[in-house]
Amino acid sequence: MAVLAWSTDQLTKWWVESTMTLGEQIDVLPPVLYWRYHLNPGAAFSLGTDHTWFFTLVMSGVLLFVLWHSRRLGGSWLWALGLGGLAGGVAGNLTDRLFRPPGFGHGEVVDFIAVPNFAIFNVADSFIVCSMIGICAMLVFGLDIDGTREGKARDAEEQADGGEPEEDPR
Repeated sequence: MAVLAWSTDQLTKWWVESTMTLGEQIDVLPPVLYWRYHLNPGAAFSLGTDHTWFFTLVMSGVLLFVLWHSRRLGGSWLWALGLGGLAGGVAGNLTDRLFRPPGFGHGEVVDFIAVPNFAIFNVADSFIVCSMIGICAMLVFGLDIDGTREGKARDAEEQADGGEPEEDPR
């Protein structure tokens, strides 16, 4: 999933840069969807445009965190999809920060997906947001990264210790 997210993001950004001029807008599904070529030195909604280096550090930290915790993946394909999509999305925008002008660690992110009354974003941003929604849902519903459910894992531990499992209050 990470490779799919990263490669799709980079391929679409290459397509935008090679076929559009900065600021150009193409109608896709008017009035709800446009391609609008934009370079973003900041974060979401172009916040922090003078602190590009900070976002480079944060993205590097998030990517390392996700990769480190991916080692704990058990049999949960949902967590694999969520962490893979997050890693790929973060890696896509980090690639821009590291290797696009104006320089290493200060690169501008290519954004091009525009919807009315909202920020312009890219494929990496979509993977990041969708993955975080999925990860939050898994946490809310008690699906652990190793594929077990919170209540079932606790009951199994208690039985292994010789105790009786607690009744589920649900």
